[in-house]
Amino acid sequence: MFGLTAGELRVLTKPKTPAAIQDFLETIPINFEEEGETLLSPRRVLRERSCHCTEGALLGALMLRLQGYQPLVVDLRSVWQDEDHLVAVWRQRGRWGALSKTNHAVLRYREPVYRDIRELALSYFHEYFTNNGVKTLRSYSLPVNLKRFDARGWATATEDLWYINRYLDRVRHYPILGRAQVAGLRSADKIEIAAGKLIAWRPRRRVRQNPIVRASR
Repeated sequence: MFGLTAGELRVLTKPKTPAAIQDFLETIPINFEEEGETLLSPRRVLRERSCHCTEGALLGALMLRLQGYQPLVVDLRSVWQDEDHLVAVWRQRGRWGALSKTNHAVLRYREPVYRDIRELALSYFHEYFTNNGVKTLRSYSLPVNLKRFDARGWATATEDLWYINRYLDRVRHYPILGRAQVAGLRSADKIEIAAGKLIAWRPRRRVRQNPIVRASR
């Protein structure tokens, strides 16, 4: 199925609910891209046991697909000084939820309680800030169905999936707030900033990072 081996299918279908998929994603160490930027396919994530937020979202979308959902992702776009974030989404009883791979205490899994994608995206707004407390989330895409990339074998590719990244850059994004609202934003509190710096995984060697922007979502 989708070019996956029997062994890969056993691993990917073992989690039986979206919540269980999130639990599985939590067991995979963060890809700090120590050897350079990557966009690994789900197969390569399984083999290399490492993924960052985009790679985790693609893997989560594939696992949702194997449960009968559509393989959907939503792109959350920040200001240029910060990093975008990708989540895999599903709809259950008319409400949207999200799977999220992140190294931090924030920008995580969302229960399927949101009426639409805008409402889901807004749930990330107050958590989406840099290490100096500046709130940076600005827009979101509607769900992108990864079926459009099936002919290119995105689930099992050995090459990096930069074409998916380029497509997400081009797809229409919807603004979350206007200029006047941006100008009036309050910075996150010190305790929020401290919580946002909590991480689940540490790099094997020191990673150079911007002191203002978090090193890895």
